[in-house]
Amino acid sequence: MSAPAPRSELPTLPVTFRPTRTRVVLLAVGAAMFLVITVVAMTLEQLSPGERASFVFTALLFFGVLALLSRPKIVANEDGVTVVNLTRTRRLSWAEIVRVNLRVGDPWVFLDLSDGTSMPALGIQPGIAKQQAIRDARALRALAEDHGTGTDIG
Repeated sequence: MSAPAPRSELPTLPVTFRPTRTRVVLLAVGAAMFLVITVVAMTLEQLSPGERASFVFTALLFFGVLALLSRPKIVANEDGVTVVNLTRTRRLSWAEIVRVNLRVGDPWVFLDLSDGTSMPALGIQPGIAKQQAIRDARALRALAEDHGTGTDIG
């Protein structure tokens, strides 16, 4: 998506971009793993209560990791963009975003910022839903071009 995209209709703000299919798969697998491990722990008669608890704790740990992986999103509103990645959340004004990039082979969108750095935004990922990710990246790019100046005035 490094070539100029055709100008599309801007989404109504506020808008949230997130890899929905990936999120559904991760949470469904996490719930299924938790359920299976917990059922196994409860049906094995030779386990002590402490061992059963360790099984359930391990299942919760697996589910927690998958829930953490399903966390990324990008929320755009009139004031700017909030990028929620795995463990960090960062608020950006529109003026801080110089360019929105999703090149062939990129695992997610990268935001070029006015301070000269590039920031990954995991809320748009072409993994399972490539066409949706391209549409979302184009929409975010159009919003950034419409609302931002590419320089941080504040």
